[in-house]
Amino acid sequence: MVYNFNLGIGWASSGVEYAQAYRAKLLRRIGQDAKFVFTDMFPKDNIQHMAENIGFLDSEVIWLYTFFSDCKTSPVTFTLKQLEKTFGSRKFSGTRDGGKVKYTFPGTNTYYVAYLVNDKENRVHRVEMVSGGRLIRKDYYTYCRIYSEYYAPLDNKAHLYHRRYFNENGSVAYEEITDNGAVMYQFPDKLICSKEELVGYMVSRLNLTKKDVVIIDRTTGIGQAIMQNAYPAKIGIIIHADHFSEGGTDEEAILWNNYYEYAFSQREHIKFYVTSTDVQNRLLKQQFKKYMEASPKVVTIPVGSLDELKVPEKARKKHSLITASRLASEKHVDWLIDAVAAAREKVKDISLDIYGKGGEENKLKEQIKQLHCEDYVRLCGQKNLQEIYKNYEAYLSGSTSEGFGLTLMEAVGSGLPIIGFDVRYGNPNFIDEGKNGYLIPVHDKMEKQERVQRLTECIVRLFTEADMESFHKHSYDKAKAYLTTEVEKKWRNILK
Repeated sequence: MVYNFNLGIGWASSGVEYAQAYRAKLLRRIGQDAKFVFTDMFPKDNIQHMAENIGFLDSEVIWLYTFFSDCKTSPVTFTLKQLEKTFGSRKFSGTRDGGKVKYTFPGTNTYYVAYLVNDKENRVHRVEMVSGGRLIRKDYYTYCRIYSEYYAPLDNKAHLYHRRYFNENGSVAYEEITDNGAVMYQFPDKLICSKEELVGYMVSRLNLTKKDVVIIDRTTGIGQAIMQNAYPAKIGIIIHADHFSEGGTDEEAILWNNYYEYAFSQREHIKFYVTSTDVQNRLLKQQFKKYMEASPKVVTIPVGSLDELKVPEKARKKHSLITASRLASEKHVDWLIDAVAAAREKVKDISLDIYGKGGEENKLKEQIKQLHCEDYVRLCGQKNLQEIYKNYEAYLSGSTSEGFGLTLMEAVGSGLPIIGFDVRYGNPNFIDEGKNGYLIPVHDKMEKQERVQRLTECIVRLFTEADMESFHKHSYDKAKAYLTTEVEKKWRNILK
């Protein structure tokens, strides 16, 4: 079995979760059993819904908090009717408002609010119970009640002090006591005094053997607990980002990224490290040798793969650009909008479609409105883009930090040339300057205005000077190294 450890997952997941989803699909193809373990709390959503959304199977997902019960990963199926049966003989009335139902109980000062999975169905995700105007409890459901939270007033706020986690039959599996950030977990035969210790206990309960492999995608807060309890399984570390700080590194010492520092210090216990590009692989090996006099096993395996190259059935939309990412400040989608608006002066029919969701969405909407570019710059939301890239002529990236870039791989897999900044490691991995796009030199002191200007110049150059047919062909040639059959070989080799 291969166990893959991560922290969270969301509706607008990061590249780490999408990389895991790609890995899950690939491991299925080669017949390798795998589990994906998530250790964060998800009070506003059911983990199954978010995991299924990006391609995980229910049988592959382990959630830390239900691991110790017999509750399975499941979509929400608990209904309002089932909830109402728990009211017993009490009289009640219910009023629905979209995705919420408020229940009142005549003659009491108590009411419940049931939060549904959407505003069209009757499936209940959680129920909040209020008494005397104060929140006292929340119950969370999938096909049964999986846990409850208990609250008391403190500083005029509802203060969480207790959780109970349940088995399918309603019996208590274990309890969590929390107080101002301190936490304890009480089992029938055991008291655990931190979340890190809980993670370690879970790993010990997996009963790992030397045939198992433990892969850690994120180590923050959990890495040490996993490594201390994983023996005799083999341990692998996935490097998803830049692994060191250039500003804190000189000839005498290196400042590792704190996400990986502990994992690097434990290199004698690590079977392999995985980078997604050869550039990072070579650099990491050099740094291990120079600063630690060590030569651990470092292999390159792309975080994703392409089942096939996507070729358009009809002509691509002329002068069309696509970008896809979380709508987060570090992705600099605002630079792309400014650049396309400026390029419009010379490429009159230019267009940019932006795919993704995130916290910057409203700000980007306002920017598009102020620039009066609604006719040719569109926010298109979160979509499966596998059959969409091929409709465009080119891909645009504003990111200045990309460990690999799944969307870049998918773009070249559809033959798209790419314009992006010359930063480690993603863009140089997929862009050959002047052959299938342009790498824009960049440095820390370069102002936003200059970055936008360089983007604008490259966009205009691509659409007015480049041999687009040649650029498309070169991207397809680059993409062949990322075909699933090639990546499968790499995983088979490292897991055997």
